[in-house]
Amino acid sequence: MFPSQIGGAFSLSAMNRRHALTLLTLLVLLLGASGEALAHAVAEGDKGYIQEIYGVHLISFVYLGAKHMVTGYDHILFLLGVIFFLYRMQHIAIYVSLFAIGHSTTMLLGVYFNIGINSYLIDAIIGLSVVYKALDNIGAYQRWFGFQPNTKVATLVFGLFHGFGLSSKIIEYDISSDGLVPNLLAFNVGVEIGQLLALGVILIGMGFWRRTTGFLRHAYTANVAMMCAGFMLVGYQLTGYFIA
Repeated sequence: MFPSQIGGAFSLSAMNRRHALTLLTLLVLLLGASGEALAHAVAEGDKGYIQEIYGVHLISFVYLGAKHMVTGYDHILFLLGVIFFLYRMQHIAIYVSLFAIGHSTTMLLGVYFNIGINSYLIDAIIGLSVVYKALDNIGAYQRWFGFQPNTKVATLVFGLFHGFGLSSKIIEYDISSDGLVPNLLAFNVGVEIGQLLALGVILIGMGFWRRTTGFLRHAYTANVAMMCAGFMLVGYQLTGYFIA
């Protein structure tokens, strides 16, 4: 994914280090402010609503699914990493579709068949997905190990883990079996709508950034900051797992 012809252009100069510190500080503030959102949590008001309702509520679950995606910082970081060096819309569509297929499959099947995974452990893996993608973007696997992982397979696999992260939380909230299937499908539609909204914002921002002369100079720094954020997610979740 990472263009080999520009690999040598990246160096952490004093200016780049300042940019890295700025980006990392912003990510720290973002992650610190997100609270339980790091663990695919649903807001307390939404949680109470999910636990109390019975029957089919399509519009409500579409809204909840979209809200989850646009406030899910781990999802957004991973999507940012996936499309960071994708310029053609058909390539973006392929990778985003693979992620959506993986995410949707495990979210729906996990809730329907009551397959729950410890939310701290699954979210630690999701944090690692951000680390993986950042390392991929800076060409680390080629330089360190001499091979390039299959990025399409990795995107699909990590999409499966992202879906399990959400299904585990929904199971904890003991959603009613009355109207379960249509509500889950509506929730998944909302997730995909939210993903498209988040992706649109990311693409607009990336489009402006890519037009600047500093994009390639600072791309390495941005991915290092993203990798650090991924490690922070991992540390946060593992700390929660051992404390809990």
